[in-house]
Amino acid sequence: MTKLGRRGFLAAAGGTLAAAALPGSRALAQGVNFAGRNIEWVIPFSEGGGSDAWARFLAPYLSRHLPGQPNVIIRNVPGGGSITGTNEFMARARPDGLTFIGTSGSTQFPYLLGDPRVRYDYEVMPPVLVSPTGGVVYLPARFGIQDASQLGQLADQELVYASQGATSLDLVPMLAFLVMGLNVRHVFGMTGRGDGRLAFERGEATIDYQTSAAYLSNVQPLVDAGTAIPMFSWGVMDAQGNVQRDPTFPDLPHFVEAYEMMHGQPPSGVEFDAYMAFFASGFAAQKPAMLPKGTPPEIVATYRQAFADAINDPELQANKEAALGAYEQAVGDDVEPLYRVATTISEDARSWVREYLTQNHGVTF
Repeated sequence: MTKLGRRGFLAAAGGTLAAAALPGSRALAQGVNFAGRNIEWVIPFSEGGGSDAWARFLAPYLSRHLPGQPNVIIRNVPGGGSITGTNEFMARARPDGLTFIGTSGSTQFPYLLGDPRVRYDYEVMPPVLVSPTGGVVYLPARFGIQDASQLGQLADQELVYASQGATSLDLVPMLAFLVMGLNVRHVFGMTGRGDGRLAFERGEATIDYQTSAAYLSNVQPLVDAGTAIPMFSWGVMDAQGNVQRDPTFPDLPHFVEAYEMMHGQPPSGVEFDAYMAFFASGFAAQKPAMLPKGTPPEIVATYRQAFADAINDPELQANKEAALGAYEQAVGDDVEPLYRVATTISEDARSWVREYLTQNHGVTF
């Protein structure tokens, strides 16, 4: 498996780790007790979406393992593509441990891109959990491409990708295809990845990706029928920031491996740095949970320990497949490095991707 190593990890994180991991020991957390209190978990999305389902699955286990077993209540604050609720949290949340927030890649992307509507700062919100997800890129079987080593055969052929938008989570495949050297035309206007898959099935799109759960339920039957061929997964990151194979698809190369199979050398350069920042933010560390700015260390440690205990709860482990998949949740000391790489981008990479989006897709900032 390909490893980026410390140099590649820090480059993707903008050059430094912003802060050392705050210890999540039980000793530091002693004295914190939430008995009889209600704790509000802010989700800046509507009810019924992926982030809402994630929080509602985890909330009862967190309640069980926080000192005093408080009620953990989900508060949905949708609007502005999740910017509205996150801005409100940043401005109003008190650092008393009675409220925290969970965001997603679609919240991190505007922050990384320097969207002027953003008033929140991931740098100052201490993370207590990071949840990854995954996805798989696939092609029509009629192309005759069997694996990533043959992708070079498509370098001169225009491929079509049905996209939800240039600054949506589809920015990850956009950058991936660009780095890989594929000639892909992005057709915008899809309301979800399900629309993209249907366009693929109709022959209107000729390259697509689906998140892990959607791939298993909707694309694997196409693979089994011989009409689609998987090329690579996005992969995941370990606690040291190394790109590893997706545990849901251990037989598929991840993107960095696929690039090496196609080109014979590892990817590098500002385009790849930009890809890594958005890949980490959109997939490898897609859903972080954070406490407000200024939260005392003992409360941060309490939450980190509670999330670690919740994730290891036998009942959660027995029921996690639908909500969390096979992905290892980052808790305790593993939270900080993954969170930083997913919420940080170098100035060179940010400038490059903003200019690319402006010149090629009419995006204004």
